[in-house]
Amino acid sequence: MPEKKRVRLTVAYDGTSYHGWQVQSGQRTIESELNRCLTELLGEPVRVIGASRTDTGVHALGNIAVFDTVSPMPAGKFSYALNQRLPEDIRVRCSEEVPPDWHPRRCESRKTYEYRIYRGEFPMPVRRLYTYFTYRPLDVEKMREAAAWLVGEHDFKSFCQAGSQAESTVRTIYFLQVEEQGPELVIRVCGSGFLYNMVRILAGTLMEVGQGRREPEDMKAILRAADRSAAGPTAPACGLTLVRYEFL
Repeated sequence: MPEKKRVRLTVAYDGTSYHGWQVQSGQRTIESELNRCLTELLGEPVRVIGASRTDTGVHALGNIAVFDTVSPMPAGKFSYALNQRLPEDIRVRCSEEVPPDWHPRRCESRKTYEYRIYRGEFPMPVRRLYTYFTYRPLDVEKMREAAAWLVGEHDFKSFCQAGSQAESTVRTIYFLQVEEQGPELVIRVCGSGFLYNMVRILAGTLMEVGQGRREPEDMKAILRAADRSAAGPTAPACGLTLVRYEFL
C-alpha cells in the first residue's frame, strides 16, 4: 500500500461570499470548498485541518491547511491541480510536503492581520469589500499612542467576543502599527495568536480613540477590566485580512 504523506497548503481567498473558514452545515465555507475539490481530485474523502478559523467575510493572503493522502502526486503539484477546480475567489499559493505529525495549530507561530479603513467624504465602491468606510476624521497619532499600550503579553479578555472557547485569554502582541496609505488607514497587528474577534475589537476600540471618544491611556483600564463591555465595538469583517502566517 502506498505510504501516506501530509501536504501543507498556503491558501489565499476573498471571504466576501463565504461563511468563514470552518465547515458549517448548509453553509458555503473555505474549508468545505477545499474538502470538496480535494475529494473530487483524489477520489477519497478528504478533510483539511486549518491553522486559523477566519470569520464570515474575512479575507486571507496566506492561511494554512494540511491534509493526508496516499496519492502518488508530488506535493508541489497539488496547488496546480486544485486551482483548476477551486472557485476563482480561492487560490492555493503553495503546496508542499511536511512531516506526518506536523499540525498547524500545535506549532509555535506568529500571525499578522491588517484592518483597513477607507477615509473620505464618500465610500469608494471598488474598495467596499476590503475596507471599512468612515467619513469621520481620525486622529492617527492618538491611535498610535493607544496601540502602544497593547503591545506585549496581556490578558485580552476585554477584547474577546463572548462565547469564546479559549482556555486562556492571555496573548502576546509583538507589534501593533497604525499606518497611513493615502486615503486608507491600516491597523497592522502581529501576535502569538488571537482570540475570537480580537483584531476587530482592537480596530473598533482604536477607531473610538481616533474619534476622540476615548483617550489613549484608557487602554490600560480596558485591559485591567477583563470585561468585553469595557472595550469598543467589533469592527465589520470586510476590513480584515490575514496577511501572514509564520512558523517559528
